[in-house]
Amino acid sequence: MGQRLIHITLLIDDYDKAIDFYTQKLNFKLVEDTVLSESKRWVLVSPPNSDGCCLLLAKAANEEQSGKIGNQTGGRVFLFLETNDFKHDFENLKANGVSIIREPVIENYGTVAVFADLYGNLWDLIEPAHQS
Repeated sequence: MGQRLIHITLLIDDYDKAIDFYTQKLNFKLVEDTVLSESKRWVLVSPPNSDGCCLLLAKAANEEQSGKIGNQTGGRVFLFLETNDFKHDFENLKANGVSIIREPVIENYGTVAVFADLYGNLWDLIEPAHQS
């Protein structure tokens, strides 16, 4: 079987607010929402039609974690969302009021734009260049 990456933890401040953003603004699917305790849930979201890695939405449990919300990579792009329909997905981001940080540009590797999630984490929306 080998190894594969299955989840990436994303620090958040509120489960329901984060679920709403990812499912309503980015059109991700809610894969799982299991209550673990009075203050902790196991919440997984992923892009539609994805059979790969999920985001684990993890509510910050202390001040140190709270201070990292929205800046888990020190201001660099954190996550890369690949699409096969850049125009549609970019227009969807704009229509849903998602903050666009850098308008689309065509690079040698594909078309890319940078957007921020509700916490300020930076994402690339990217459609790879078609191989001949």
